[in-house]
Amino acid sequence: MSDAIKHECGIAMIRLRKPLQYYYDKYKTPSYGMSKLYLLMEKQHNRGQDGVGVANIKLDLPPGSRYISRYRSVAEKPIQEIFEKIAKKYNKAKKIDEEGYMDAQWMKENTAFTGEMWLGHLRYGTHGKNSIENCHPFLRQNNWRSRNLVVAGNFNMTNVDELFDRLVSLGQYPKEKIDTVTVMEKIGHFLDMEVQRLFDENKDKHDNQSINAIIEDNIDLQGVLQRSCKDLDGGYAMAGMTGYGGAFVARDPAGIRPAYYYADDEVIVVASEKPAIKTAFDIDYDQIKEIPAAHALIIDKDGEYKVVPFIDSLPKKSCSFERIYFSRGSDPNIYQERKDLGKLLIPQVLKAIDHDLENTVFSFIPNTAEISFLGMTEAVDNYLVEERLRAVQKYSNDVEALKKVLTFRPRIEKLVIKDAKLRTFIADDDHRDQLVAHVYDTTYEVVQKGKDTLVIIDDSIVRGTTLEKSILTLVNKLKPKKVVIVSSAPQIRFPDCYGIDMSRMKEFIAFRATLELLEESGQSQILKDVYQKIIENEQDLTKENYVKAIYEPFTDEQISKKVAEIVTPKVMESEVEVIFQTVDNLHKACPEHTGDWYFTGNYPTAGGNRVVNKAFKLFMENSEERSY
Repeated sequence: MSDAIKHECGIAMIRLRKPLQYYYDKYKTPSYGMSKLYLLMEKQHNRGQDGVGVANIKLDLPPGSRYISRYRSVAEKPIQEIFEKIAKKYNKAKKIDEEGYMDAQWMKENTAFTGEMWLGHLRYGTHGKNSIENCHPFLRQNNWRSRNLVVAGNFNMTNVDELFDRLVSLGQYPKEKIDTVTVMEKIGHFLDMEVQRLFDENKDKHDNQSINAIIEDNIDLQGVLQRSCKDLDGGYAMAGMTGYGGAFVARDPAGIRPAYYYADDEVIVVASEKPAIKTAFDIDYDQIKEIPAAHALIIDKDGEYKVVPFIDSLPKKSCSFERIYFSRGSDPNIYQERKDLGKLLIPQVLKAIDHDLENTVFSFIPNTAEISFLGMTEAVDNYLVEERLRAVQKYSNDVEALKKVLTFRPRIEKLVIKDAKLRTFIADDDHRDQLVAHVYDTTYEVVQKGKDTLVIIDDSIVRGTTLEKSILTLVNKLKPKKVVIVSSAPQIRFPDCYGIDMSRMKEFIAFRATLELLEESGQSQILKDVYQKIIENEQDLTKENYVKAIYEPFTDEQISKKVAEIVTPKVMESEVEVIFQTVDNLHKACPEHTGDWYFTGNYPTAGGNRVVNKAFKLFMENSEERSY
């Protein structure tokens, strides 16, 4: 994605199921859990580079012992910093008592981060300050072990104001109005109520110490989640650990955010992506399971687990951007889906180049688009197979002509290369634009000037800024006859509100193109009509996405053509065409991930309609405020 956007976070959880000494003896190290969590997080570093957090809980320590540890970091290499700090604690313990270093109980009593439960988080901030205070896991502390709660998640809520007000109505005084705090406090409130319920049931039958054990053995985490999550509106994969040893990972009703797990007799593992689990534990992909939408993986004090529903489900609308761009392409299903996205674009591409493959050069930008590029070139090869069959019939008596056709290969070049070390730090716009133009470099002397068409595929086109300021300005120096920019994703028309940082409509190139088309066709009144509908229904904007109406007068092709006009630099001498994936083909390529609201405006939750309507209202009022 040449227009970089911030997006979903990543979670990683490990619960060791056997006595801790078992891992020391079998793996000859006390750092088994730590090293596995490190691998899970490193293999998901693509999901968050703004900050990282790790929490660890030790089980069954006596009162007076510190049993919850947490580190968070916003350093340049936060994963490395945190795990180096934890490793130093282990090394210090080894120097103090080499014999105790291999004794699980001694380590638990003397060294932090040596417990049986691990929770890691990688943060991409959709909004809010990039500070340690904004990094997960969040911690809710209490002297009752069963009331301690550690929470981390990959989520964004559309109804934070309502959730905050409900907390206040319960008598709480939340310290911040952000979704992480409100969600944690809401779960914490109902966890407190569950603990209190069990205490009240047993206070006349047992002494207080005995009651603690009864509470921890009988806490109903499924019920806690049912009560605390029933009015959440958003996409989430939410992980929590309790001080007594229980844990959960809950997934939203539409399955918007991803969550996968693996369990054997030694461990229970959860991560946002399958390849991380596969790599860390060297298992087969079919051993990794998906936590279903509206279900929670719940782990009890003894390490037993179950996957149970905790909320009414919605039609499954898993985020398609996970498949197009965000998740690692090393997942075999994602790899194939991205190739299919490239293949399905070929009919449009062949039309754009007038089927002249001899004078066409294929390339891609950025590196994450390479897989869809491979699919696109495979489809070209398949097309050439048919052409060769026809040539055999047509040129059966012309050896030279037949040889030319049979030996022809599509021209594939690495044309655009990103210089990751170049930073655009200069403040004034004119000079910054000059620097932006040099963030990318090109390969010279492989394009026939005035004769070749360049076909360059990208994951998606969000704002179009990089196309205009960098890529097209750069390839213009190659002097091609034509440039075809291909997006493996459809036109992004609507804001996301479930974890991706796309909140302001004016930033979308497809929206800007539609505004120009409305103006040129004398239909700008539609903007005012939509705005008026939003004002009239401002008390409840969840019923309908009124913004869809602005796109209805135009075809996808008309909007794509206008996008091409907008992103074409003034200095451009070549013709520019922009091709977007169709929504139908997106669903063909990614049939299990049909969440497409950023393309279609069909939001999976009511809160999505409120966000898009608010975003349009803010645009019409020239407000820079966020819509969520």
